[in-house]
Amino acid sequence: MTDILLQNRPHDGVLLLTLNRPAKRNALNMELVLALDAALIEADEDDTVRCVVVTGDERAFSAGADIHDQHVHGAGVALSETRLAAWKRIGAFPKPIIAAVNGYVLGGGSELMMMMDMAIAGRSARIGQPEIKLGIFPGDGGTQRLPRLIGEKNALRMILSGDFVTAEDAWRMGLVSEVVDDDATVSTALDLAQRIAAHSPQAARLAKSTIKAGLDLPLEQGLELEHRNIRPLFGTSSQQENMAKFVARKDD
Repeated sequence: MTDILLQNRPHDGVLLLTLNRPAKRNALNMELVLALDAALIEADEDDTVRCVVVTGDERAFSAGADIHDQHVHGAGVALSETRLAAWKRIGAFPKPIIAAVNGYVLGGGSELMMMMDMAIAGRSARIGQPEIKLGIFPGDGGTQRLPRLIGEKNALRMILSGDFVTAEDAWRMGLVSEVVDDDATVSTALDLAQRIAAHSPQAARLAKSTIKAGLDLPLEQGLELEHRNIRPLFGTSSQQENMAKFVARKDD
């Protein structure tokens, strides 16, 4: 792992990944995107990893794509097959993943946060899609994920104005899961990750995939998917042990 992305194991089952380009406010250049992709591929293959937290620093989760690279190299950087494939894999990471964000969460940084299952935001966080100010618009999923998360009108306002929103505004719109004091952002995310990691990884993985797939289905088909996906969990050692403990407590 290069030092552009720091890796730590603060709790059993929990992997903490820290974007580490502080001089660039953690701008997402090709190297950082590929490093994050590689780390998540490794985490997916590692059975000891049950939940991942991704964070930046107190000044910025990520201020977005590396504009210097895009200015010099144009669309070839942002739309290269290598980068787009890595970005798609990051978005499809199958285990629970949480963003812990402080400071600037802009452009591609906001789009990266949107790909995570949950987001814990510090009160200082300022979230936005300012691409319109550069004569472009969000190209890493912002035009598609943002309306699904906060509604069409809120998304259009953010994207067409380029204005930032506060952490509290983002919470009210449903863009982040929780707002906490800045110095508690990472610890809150890690506590949540620890609770998630304590449960059945098979159940967590299937619950996540069922929710994600069901969002694009009519309700009846989503319910059929739910029933189909829960069936394999009955009879697993985790299910039998946990249900037996629950029944034993009720019988006491």
